[in-house]
Amino acid sequence: MSENGFNKEQAREAGEIARLLSYVLILIASVALFLSAAAIPTTRFERLGAGAFPKIVFAGLALMAVVAIVDALRKIPTDAYGRFAAETVAWAKRRSLVFVCLAAFGIYIVAIPVLGFSIASFVFILAVELVLMPRSPKTLIIAVIAAAVFSFGLNWLFAEVFTVFLPRGVL
Repeated sequence: MSENGFNKEQAREAGEIARLLSYVLILIASVALFLSAAAIPTTRFERLGAGAFPKIVFAGLALMAVVAIVDALRKIPTDAYGRFAAETVAWAKRRSLVFVCLAAFGIYIVAIPVLGFSIASFVFILAVELVLMPRSPKTLIIAVIAAAVFSFGLNWLFAEVFTVFLPRGVL
């Protein structure tokens, strides 16, 4: 067993699966870029069009990615996928707070145009503080004060001192 709890064979299988996933991402990106290169307009002076060279490059890249995917699928034993999925779920559970904060940030970004900077920032900061900090009456008061200062106070600072107006929102 190694220091991360895997034996050498499991580590090799995990590496192969990670490589397979990277090949799939490369394939998706090359197909998307091929399609965007097809939309490049042509002029009357070009026989092949401006998108011909990028399309050739991205088609070649997609073909190499397909070959690499087939090779990676051939190397990975079928039972390795289950172990990899279980380890991935366990890894995500150990880092659940990161995903909670990322989801809160995504909601915050979507809420800014609707609620405005001050209200959205207050709710976001307070929610993240409540998720991450120990809860006691003293820390709750500190959290509300910090959220107010870094939302409404920052909005005031930008508006009054820098004359930069942060988003107001529709509400």
